[in-house]
Amino acid sequence: MRDTTQELERWLHAGGKFVGQIIVMHTEGGWELRHADDARRGELAAFSKWEDARSLANFDDTGAYRALKTAPNLRHGWRLVLPDAQAVRLALDYFYPAMIGVWLAHGRGEIMPVEFHDTLARQTGMYRITQKLTHEQAQRLIAKQCRTNGGCLKTILWQISGDVAVPLLPPEKFRAGATPVDSMPLLCHEGCNFLVAAARKMVKDESPAP
Repeated sequence: MRDTTQELERWLHAGGKFVGQIIVMHTEGGWELRHADDARRGELAAFSKWEDARSLANFDDTGAYRALKTAPNLRHGWRLVLPDAQAVRLALDYFYPAMIGVWLAHGRGEIMPVEFHDTLARQTGMYRITQKLTHEQAQRLIAKQCRTNGGCLKTILWQISGDVAVPLLPPEKFRAGATPVDSMPLLCHEGCNFLVAAARKMVKDESPAP
């Protein structure tokens, strides 16, 4: 944890600002986190504990629960004032669970992406049917579920299988290096449970009637 905090602090002092939809700003007394859209906005609700990030991350602007924390629907209208980098790290772990650790591990070459069909091959029980997902279905599924606008903010590190691409998404969706230098990429090294669940629904919905 100490190393993670130190790496985060080093990144922030080197000009890092953006993590997902959050902007992190250095202040005289420490650090302040806001929704990036609110960077220049006044009259924001003030919070002062890293634990407050949990409630801020859980609901969108309409009050709906955010099951996927990397969805582009973080609520607006708040500012979180924190004393040090450790508090910033703990808060960011609520906003974007495990993302700092994945980013650091990727930078050290320790992340091994898992092809989507390998992920599906491990499914059992009610999810075993996802193994019938075709490459064409997978392309459509990923284009819908993982798109940055309305889907997920993560950069995808894995492929469907071998060199099977997803032409319905822009190439930068798959390039961690395409992220601006002042932004920390949110990295996806394996298809998530939400994608697997959506794959199950697609296979069931598109299977021929008995």
